[in-house]
Amino acid sequence: MKRIIGALLPTLLLSSTLAHASSEEAWQKSREVMVQACINASHLSKVKVLGEPIEYDDNTGYSALLLEGRYPQQHMKNRRGRELCLFQRSSGRANISEADKLRWVK
Repeated sequence: MKRIIGALLPTLLLSSTLAHASSEEAWQKSREVMVQACINASHLSKVKVLGEPIEYDDNTGYSALLLEGRYPQQHMKNRRGRELCLFQRSSGRANISEADKLRWVK
């Protein structure tokens, strides 16, 4: 009896882990929600996403996204600007901070 349990236990553990994995469609939908929330929260015009999101672990619960666009205020004279968006995955809320000082690395 112990042999059977010992042989089945690893199989059961592996199958239960695989059952909880997110599909590619779920990841894509989640990214679309994050991008839209960040763009909606942005203070820039003609906003675009720079690079890929930075995904923090589930204990933190945030993703970070770098945005670039143009400052719409007249005194900014349509100057290019960057913002960092912190997206809280549990609530779907996006918070924006100016990030002009961040260096873009290719």
